Amino acid sequence: MIQSALASFAKNLSISGTTSTKLTPTQAKTDVLSGLTVALALVPEAVAFSFVAQVHPLVGLYAAFIMGLVTAVFGGRPGMISGATGAIAVVFVSLVIEHGVEYLFATVVLMGILQILAGIFRLGKFIRLVPHPVMLGFVNGLAIVIFLAQLTQFKVPGTDSFMTGMPLVIMLALVALTMAVVYFLPKVTNIIPAPLAGILITAVVVIAFGINVPRVGDMAQIKGGLPTFHIPAVPMFESMESFLSTMHIIFPYALIAAAVGLIESLLTLNLVGEIKGERGGVSQECLAQGAGNVISGFFGSMGGCAMIGQSMINVKSGGRTRLAGIAAALFLLAFIMVASPLIEQIPLAALVGVMFMVVIGTFAWNSFNVMRKVPRVDAFVIVLVTVVTVLEDLAIAVVVGVIVSALAYAWQNASRIHAKTYETPEGAKVYQIQGPLFFGSAEGFLEMFDPANDPSMVIVDFADSRVADQSALNAIESLAAKYEARGKEIQLRHLSRDCHRLLSKAGHLMVDSDDDPDYQVATDYVVRTGVLGSGH
Repeated sequence: MIQSALASFAKNLSISGTTSTKLTPTQAKTDVLSGLTVALALVPEAVAFSFVAQVHPLVGLYAAFIMGLVTAVFGGRPGMISGATGAIAVVFVSLVIEHGVEYLFATVVLMGILQILAGIFRLGKFIRLVPHPVMLGFVNGLAIVIFLAQLTQFKVPGTDSFMTGMPLVIMLALVALTMAVVYFLPKVTNIIPAPLAGILITAVVVIAFGINVPRVGDMAQIKGGLPTFHIPAVPMFESMESFLSTMHIIFPYALIAAAVGLIESLLTLNLVGEIKGERGGVSQECLAQGAGNVISGFFGSMGGCAMIGQSMINVKSGGRTRLAGIAAALFLLAFIMVASPLIEQIPLAALVGVMFMVVIGTFAWNSFNVMRKVPRVDAFVIVLVTVVTVLEDLAIAVVVGVIVSALAYAWQNASRIHAKTYETPEGAKVYQIQGPLFFGSAEGFLEMFDPANDPSMVIVDFADSRVADQSALNAIESLAAKYEARGKEIQLRHLSRDCHRLLSKAGHLMVDSDDDPDYQVATDYVVRTGVLGSGH
C-alpha cells in the first residue's frame, strides 16, 4: 500500500502536472504573472489569519510561503494554491492562548504526520462520498465566507469602527474600479492577468493622486528574512510522562486541524479539477498537504491547507501548471525579504476588489435554478451546508451535509421494500422481495409476512433484493423464529454471492451439500435460528 502510494506520488511530479497542459513559453509567462497576482492577494489574507490565530504576521506569511511551495511542487492538482487559512487558524486560537506558540508549532507537525498517514492509506478516497448538493453548499458557503472576510478591510485602521462618509465612498469607488478592470480587461486583451492589472491600476491611481486609503502596511509590517529551522520547544521527549502530557494537549487540535485541512483541500481539488477537466490526485494531495505542514511546523509557521479563493484567482488568471504555484510562493518570499516597502503601499481596496470578483465567480448562481428542479431534500442540503459553513466551519458543514444526505437516502430505500407473493403447485407460498434489506427497511420487511395464516412452507426469494447488514440478519432470524414457533418451515432462495457469504458467516444457513450462489442452481436454504438471539 505504501509503495503504491509513493509510486503514484512520484509519477505525477512533472512541472506541467498533466499531459493536457504543456509548459510552453506563453503558458510560462501566464503562470508567472498569475503567480504574482496570487502572491499579492496572499499577503493581507495571511496577515489577517495570523491575527485570528493570535500569532505574529510573519508566522502566517511563512506558512503561506512554505505550504504554497511544497503543495505546488508535490500536490495532486497543478494550479491549486495552499497557504495559511481561516479554517485552520480558528482551530488553533485557544491552543495558542492557553499554551503558547511553541505548542502550535508542535501541533502543526503532528497535523502534517496525520495527513501523510491519510495519504499513505488512501483515506482521501472517502471524499467521493460527498454528494453534489453538499459540494454546491460548500462552494456557496465559502463564497459568502470570503465576502464577509473582506468587510474587515472597510474598518478604520487600528480601530473596530467601520468607515463612514467620504472615506467609505472613496474605498468603494476604488473597489469598483478594480472590479471593472478585472471584468472588462479580458474582453480587450489577455496579455496580463486581469486581477493583476486591476491591482496595479488601482495602486497607480492611489499613489499618483496621493489618495489617503488603508494600505497593506496599515495591517502590519511584513519585512522579514528567510524562515529558519526551529524544533518546537515543548517538553515532549524528556520522559514518557511528559510525552503523554504533551500529546494529550496537542493531539485533539492536530486531529481536528488535519481533518479540516484535508476536507477543504480535497473539496478545492475537486472544484479546480472540474474547471480544468482533470481527475485523481487525491492521495497525492494528502501527502503534499501533510509534508507541507510538517515542514511548516519545523520552520516556525502556523501551517494551512488549500485556499479556494486564491486557487480561483490562479485558475481564472490562466495559471495551469505547477509553475504558477511555485511562482506565487517565491514572489511572496521576495515580498517579505526585499519588496516589503512596495507591497505595503498597495491599497487594500484593490485586493478587496479582486476578492469580490472571486466571490462572484465562485458562488454557484445556478444553484437557485437547480433547487427548483431537484428533490426537496437535495435543495435543503444545499441551503443547510451553505448556512452551516457561514455560521460554523467547513468541516462541520460537510459532515452535517453528508449525514443528512445519507439519512435521506436510507429513508428512501427503506420505503421501497415490498414483496410480490404467489403459491407453488406444491402449496408453498413464495415472497419475492423487492428492494434492499438493511437497518432502515428491516421493520417493513417483517410487516410483509403473515406467519399465522401462511402455509407450512414459505420461501423468501431474494433475486431482486440484497441482505446488507446485521439488522437484516436479525430480521431474517426473527422471521424464521416466528414461523418455527408455529411449526412451519421457511427457506431462502436466490441469494447473491455477497448475501450468501454474509449469511454463511453469521451461521444462519444450514447447507448439507455444495451449493451454487450464482443463480445457476436455485438452491433453497434453511435458516438456523438462535444465532444472534434476535439482537438481544
